[in-house]
Amino acid sequence: MSQAVAFIDERISENYEESVNLQLRKRNFGDQIVFHAPGLKKYRTTEYDCHDASEFVAVSVTGEACSLNCEHCKTGVLKGMHDLPSKNQSLYELCLKLHDQGARGVLISGGSDRKGRVPLKKHIPDMVRIRHQLGMTIRVHPGLPDEETCSRLVDADIDGAMIDVIGHEKTIREVYHLDTDVGEYDAVLERLQRYGIPCVPHIVMGLHFGQMFGEAYALEMISRYEFKLLVLVVLMPLSGTPMATVQPPSVKEISEFFDQARSRLPDRQIMLGCARPLGKVKVLIDRAAINSGLNGIAYPAEGIVEYARHCGLTPKFINACCGVTW
Repeated sequence: MSQAVAFIDERISENYEESVNLQLRKRNFGDQIVFHAPGLKKYRTTEYDCHDASEFVAVSVTGEACSLNCEHCKTGVLKGMHDLPSKNQSLYELCLKLHDQGARGVLISGGSDRKGRVPLKKHIPDMVRIRHQLGMTIRVHPGLPDEETCSRLVDADIDGAMIDVIGHEKTIREVYHLDTDVGEYDAVLERLQRYGIPCVPHIVMGLHFGQMFGEAYALEMISRYEFKLLVLVVLMPLSGTPMATVQPPSVKEISEFFDQARSRLPDRQIMLGCARPLGKVKVLIDRAAINSGLNGIAYPAEGIVEYARHCGLTPKFINACCGVTW
């Protein structure tokens, strides 16, 4: 038995009392909880042994290049993706090959330009073919998409546009190195809603060098718009970045924000996404997500599926990004 499972078993043996937010979640959504594992990395636990990394894959249209070079990432997140520029293929040709290898869906991502936009426009005709000829599910990381990008994405029938929503100007400038303000994130949310593009907003807890800084305002902004689901993630200090030694928010702070999000959005889908610290703290974060009534978890820690069952939830497993249902 792993340390994580032993830790969970120890917690389960304590007197258990279902939280108000978990009760609220069950009333509004039923008992199913979805565990996701996209193809960003190979993943397996004793409870999640059905992962197929080829089923949903990530492609970077810029390779490892990014003009922002953000403090928390330094392009590291792009390194696990298929590098489109190095393939000497169009996006359609690459996705056709992936489709023939068993891929059912694709995340189309990449580095940003100086205005925070991932250069997707020239690839949208390929996305239309990928969606309508190959039948693949498409998610995109567009950064801060402009009017033209949003209007053209409509034809690609994408499953969702994943947007990191930042709620404070200092974080935008000091972490993302962007010369813009919170109003631009508000404008992007409005733009996506106006064009009917499914929005998948993300909030990164602790993005401002480990501090909970603009997260509450980001949540308030998001709550004003229609969206497919909200994804909450936690700063994951990466080696080789200025934040490598930064202390992420405490489990107490994270848990309180989970509760805040569920209370603010009682009838909206909220997921715990891929990024969060590893080790025993990951077990505690995942457990807090269940107690707070979140709808699902990406890459659940060892023992968490059993904990969900203990809380009266029925697990479902999907090898794709949060909210993809095939």
